Amino acid sequence: MADTTDIRKGFKIVLEGQPYVFIEHQFVKPGKGQAFIRSRLRNMITGNVIDRTFKSGEKLDKADTEDRTMQYLYAEGDARVFMDTTNYEQVTISDQQLGETVYYLLDGTQVDVVFFQGRPIGVTPPTFVELVVTETEPGFKGDTTSNVMKPATMETGLQVQVPLFVEVGEKLKIDTRTGEYVERVKG
Repeated sequence: MADTTDIRKGFKIVLEGQPYVFIEHQFVKPGKGQAFIRSRLRNMITGNVIDRTFKSGEKLDKADTEDRTMQYLYAEGDARVFMDTTNYEQVTISDQQLGETVYYLLDGTQVDVVFFQGRPIGVTPPTFVELVVTETEPGFKGDTTSNVMKPATMETGLQVQVPLFVEVGEKLKIDTRTGEYVERVKG
């Protein structure tokens, strides 16, 4: 068991038999009455997002999840296949369950697969991934004075805002927590 003082982004609980993860939370102390936590949670199985309010000090049922390091192998229809590198067991997770994570998966990528009651329900990608730009507007040489950004499409279909000097074919480092451009990768 846990209580509302344990709430933070990424904290996992069970509500009505389903595992949820906290996306956002805000502590609210009204002038009159009991303090509460206003939160936004994502169902780890369906991907649905709900808003929920918890009274301060309320007991929460912590989700019993297990993370296992696995390797991403390939896409199979509207699902992705992962392999446990210790026992070569393979699991398939639907793109709907993975959500935005599908944009950070390249063949051979090591990820943490989240299991709930023995079932794979989600994936935590590495913090940074290196992706190649497949489509963007032409860059302008020497335009480095302003912090102007332009849209770029990466090899996995991810849309990212990049500086004007970035061109098609360049490899970029992307932060998977925010989905933002970090830097160009040399080599």
